[in-house]
Amino acid sequence: MQENNRRQFLKSTVAAGAGFALIDPPSVAQGNLKIKKKIALGYDNFAVRAMGWKAQELIGYAAKLKCDTLFITDFGPLEKLDDQKYLTNISKLATDSGVKILLGSWSICPTAGSFKKDWGTADEHLKLGVRMAKALGSPAFRVILGNMRDRLSEGGIEARIADTVKVLKRNKTYCVDHGVKIAMENHAGDMHSTELVTLIEEAGSDFVGANMDSGNAIWTLEDPIENLRNLGKYAITTSLRDTALWESENGVTAQWTAMGEGTVDLKSYFELYSKLCPDTAVNIETISGFNRELKIKDESFWKAWPKGKPAGYDKFITLAKKGEPRKAWKAPKGVEKKKADRDYQRSEIARSIRYCKENLGLGLN
Repeated sequence: MQENNRRQFLKSTVAAGAGFALIDPPSVAQGNLKIKKKIALGYDNFAVRAMGWKAQELIGYAAKLKCDTLFITDFGPLEKLDDQKYLTNISKLATDSGVKILLGSWSICPTAGSFKKDWGTADEHLKLGVRMAKALGSPAFRVILGNMRDRLSEGGIEARIADTVKVLKRNKTYCVDHGVKIAMENHAGDMHSTELVTLIEEAGSDFVGANMDSGNAIWTLEDPIENLRNLGKYAITTSLRDTALWESENGVTAQWTAMGEGTVDLKSYFELYSKLCPDTAVNIETISGFNRELKIKDESFWKAWPKGKPAGYDKFITLAKKGEPRKAWKAPKGVEKKKADRDYQRSEIARSIRYCKENLGLGLN
C-alpha cells in the first residue's frame, strides 16, 4: 500500500462502515425514531445455522428479506477459502443482488480454551481472514477472544486480552496494507464492554474496533444500552438481537428473542445507536428459544469476576426486574426436530428484519 494510502486508512475512524454511509440529510422520522440518516440492515448467517446454507443461498435469502448486508461470521458457507477468483465471484453475486458481504471467523487468542488450529496459528488465521475479507469486499474481519470460561483461566481474562493484543499488534501492518479492520466481539461472556475497550485501545483503535453483540452483553451482566454506550464509537460490525430478562431462583435468567419481543428498550437503543455509530450496519443474529440462568446469588459465580460487580451492574439488575419468566422453546409435537429448528430460525430472523424495518425504520431498502 502506498504511504499516503496507509496514512489515510489509519486516520479513518469509519472505514469499515464507509460502504454503508449516505450523505447526511436533515433528521428524519423513521418508524418511531428520529435519526439523522438511514442505517443499513442485514442478518448474521448464524441466525439460520440449521439450514446449512452455502454463501450463494445465504445471499439469495438476504435478497429475499431485502437486506443491505450479509454477515458471514464463519468460513463454513464458503466452499473455497484462500481462492481470490472464487471469493471475488461471491462478492459480485452479492453486489448484483444488492447485498454487501461482511466476513468473520472465530478465536485469534492462542491461549483461549476455544481456540482452534483448523486454520493454523492465531497469526495465520488472522491473515487468512484478512485476505478473504479483502477479496470479498468486506472492510472488516470479525474475530473473537473466547468465551466465559476464559475468565476462569490462569491469569484471568486480563491475561487472555494481553495474548490477543500481541497477535493483533504483530499483524497490524498486514491488516493496514490490505485495508481491512479487525472487529473484536464481546463473545459468549468473555469480555465486558469496558474490557473490550481496553483490548481495542491497547491493540490500536486505528485498525481494531468492536463487533458489538447486544445479546452477549447480558452474559457479562450489562444492560445492552450501557454496552452500546461503551462500545458504540468503536463499533465497525454488529451482531444484534433482543433479550427477555427476569429475576429467578438463583439470580437472573435470560432468553434471547426475536427483535421487539424482549425486555430491552429498542427505541432508546437505536436512538443512541444513530448518534454513536450510524455508519455501522445493523446485523441481526437471532439465537432464540433457550433459557440461561446467571447464578449471581451463588458465591462461586463471582470467581469469574475477582474485581467485583462490573460497571453498569445496577442497570442490568433494573432491567431484570422489569421482566417476567418465559418457557424455553420446544419443537412442536409431531414435527421432526431438524425441520422444526429450520422453520423456527427462519421465522425468528424474518420476523426480526420485518420489525426493524417497520417499527425502527432501519434499512436502506
